[in-house]
Amino acid sequence: MSSVSDAGVFLTEFIKNPRQLGSIIPSSGFLKRRILRAASLETAGTVVELGPGNGGTTRAILNAMPQTARLLSIELNPGLFELGQQIDDPRYTAHHGDASDLESILTRYNLAPPDVVISGIPFSCMDPAVATSILQMIHRLLNADGRFVAYQVSARVDELNTFYASERRKQEFELLNVPPLRVWRWQK
Repeated sequence: MSSVSDAGVFLTEFIKNPRQLGSIIPSSGFLKRRILRAASLETAGTVVELGPGNGGTTRAILNAMPQTARLLSIELNPGLFELGQQIDDPRYTAHHGDASDLESILTRYNLAPPDVVISGIPFSCMDPAVATSILQMIHRLLNADGRFVAYQVSARVDELNTFYASERRKQEFELLNVPPLRVWRWQK
């Protein structure tokens, strides 16, 4: 599919369920570059992407990570999951499911604890108990020096994500995106 038709699918899925997607259009190139800098993928072995959307950020992650790394993308939305399945890379696994099942999904694909988890899922639209449970699980599952990167409109994800020392947390803004987003990074 072309990027124009991918964006059309993204917009259609946003209209169907706006609380499930964090944005009305896919991430800008500026946002993707900021996410990749925060994720520091150069030495990653296992990378998890929650909410890959139309796959634009997924492709950027694949281009940035080592050839020996593996990428697992988990997408809840069936229409967007279909887009993710079209990505052809032996290092990539697309999974249709819920981020709250991350532990069993990693086991299913025989993946090591993630070095990096990158999330575009809108934590501010989730029930706080569910969001906190997912954040706690990410922290528990991350490798000993793992990183969690979330790009969000709201600061709610940081308010709920109390599992990291404050000095291990960093926030940046990407204004060249619609909407402008915060990019959070927590280091275990």
